[in-house]
Amino acid sequence: MNKKFVNFIIKRYLRFDKKHPFIYISFFLAFLGIMTGVATLIIAMGIMNGMDHEFEKKLKVMNYPITVYSSLVKVNNNTLKLLKKHFPNFIYSPYIESSAIIQRNSLNGVLLYGVDFHKESKINYIFAKAVKNIKKPGLFDVVIGKRLFNDLGIAKNEKVIMIFSKITPFGFGITPVMKKVKIISFFNSGLIAYDKGIAYMNIKGLKRILHQNYYSGIHISSPDPFKDIEKIKKILPPGIGVIGWWQQNGNFFAALRMEKRALFLVLMLIIIVASLNIISSLLMMIMSKRKEIALMISLGAGKKEIKAIFLKLGMLIGILAIFFGSVLGLFALWILKNFDIIKLPADVYGVSRLPIDLSFTDFVLINVGAFIIVLLSSVYPAKKAANTDVLETLRYE
Repeated sequence: MNKKFVNFIIKRYLRFDKKHPFIYISFFLAFLGIMTGVATLIIAMGIMNGMDHEFEKKLKVMNYPITVYSSLVKVNNNTLKLLKKHFPNFIYSPYIESSAIIQRNSLNGVLLYGVDFHKESKINYIFAKAVKNIKKPGLFDVVIGKRLFNDLGIAKNEKVIMIFSKITPFGFGITPVMKKVKIISFFNSGLIAYDKGIAYMNIKGLKRILHQNYYSGIHISSPDPFKDIEKIKKILPPGIGVIGWWQQNGNFFAALRMEKRALFLVLMLIIIVASLNIISSLLMMIMSKRKEIALMISLGAGKKEIKAIFLKLGMLIGILAIFFGSVLGLFALWILKNFDIIKLPADVYGVSRLPIDLSFTDFVLINVGAFIIVLLSSVYPAKKAANTDVLETLRYE
């Protein structure tokens, strides 16, 4: 195949033809459509990934990477020693879980965790921010969520009544236990369900109130929770439960993945529709250049060369559109990431700024998908041009 000849004809056909302006307008519209489609996909995937990772980050902290909990067998200090023996590099925060009601003008139910403030700070950065200025917490000191703190209308270090339920010694009933506790600080996770429904208390104080010597469970932070959870299961005795943060929110993340795939496919339709303009533009050009194509074939040009001319012509327009679309999309993401153009309600989304995180995999998939669509759009017109009937065309045209 004569590449110089092919490139020469492509350059010639790219020049604006005053006799057939609609062909070049159609090419320009195809270019704009593909460029817009690629840019839109990049922006949409960047925002979707950013929101996914932001929710994942919040849920990881509030649900913890790995949780060992009491099931048929109680979790106690021996369980903690066993874990530390086999996995000394992991971070552990044992806890006691209880339901409680805060009485202050109205009744507010919370899920109360009794924790060691120092150990919990190492595994929960949201909690760590709330207690960073607290050197030595009191026995009945409590940290609540920001939303609940505002609803109660109290100030830091103010005391409130907390009501607990306690099983009677013989197990025949439940009696309420009232205790005055001090609200020393509040945390802000950005998720209303956590900020209104979760509270933390000094584990020593909660042990004394509930008369409980065993743990409800142990929160664990490890380098690779997905692999480490299986290692932990092997060394623990049967009857102790182990769960990862992703298992607690499996349906939520499955819905996010489905939404992301659906959005990707829907936006890819923009590129498919735009690529139809490439097909129509090339077919119009072939019809207007039938005499030239026939002459080139009669003078010695092969079918491969004719096919290459129109295939490369369509691909050139498509690749340029993909390139400029990628540049436009990345530039738009940079602007959204560095400037507060779009502000979000923090109480709804957990963040006030639009989170942006375009993965390299998504970027490659967008460009590869667009390239395949453009390639397929150029194949049929190229074959049509190569199959031009020379004798019939020269006889009648």
